[in-house]
Amino acid sequence: MTEAERVAQLITTFAAAEELPLERSGTSTYVLTLPGTHKLSTTVALLVGDLTLSVNAFVARRPDENGEAVYRWLLERNRSMYTIAFSVDHLGDIYLTGRLPLGAVSAAELDRLLGSVAEYADSSFNTILELGFATAIKREWAWRESRGESTANLEAFRHLADPAP
Repeated sequence: MTEAERVAQLITTFAAAEELPLERSGTSTYVLTLPGTHKLSTTVALLVGDLTLSVNAFVARRPDENGEAVYRWLLERNRSMYTIAFSVDHLGDIYLTGRLPLGAVSAAELDRLLGSVAEYADSSFNTILELGFATAIKREWAWRESRGESTANLEAFRHLADPAP
């Protein structure tokens, strides 16, 4: 069994054991969906190469406002993160990305890696939204209130909607 086959088998076994949705894309890409609290789910693509396992997880689209503040906050977070880091694509969309040598990938390391993706995506999500989408959140809150619709999933941003006392 090659290293790539061994890692592919680890991914499949991990997804089954954790009851995570898993899709295969092409011959060497595995797509998992990780649950979260603030960010309800995070889709992660794992690409098993000849020498490395690459990780790519979408976190949020390009900020509508305060892009510099959002990207600075992400860079400051990168200093303390394990194995993966925030990155942006050519559109400014935000991802978590990383790469490990195949020989370093064990069941425990895969669990740690995917746990890190889930934690970093989930724990950063509200801050990214607040910094980069405050105006849209305020507008959405006002629109829902004007129509008598629920604001339950915006509750974390109540302080943006309430006028200062």
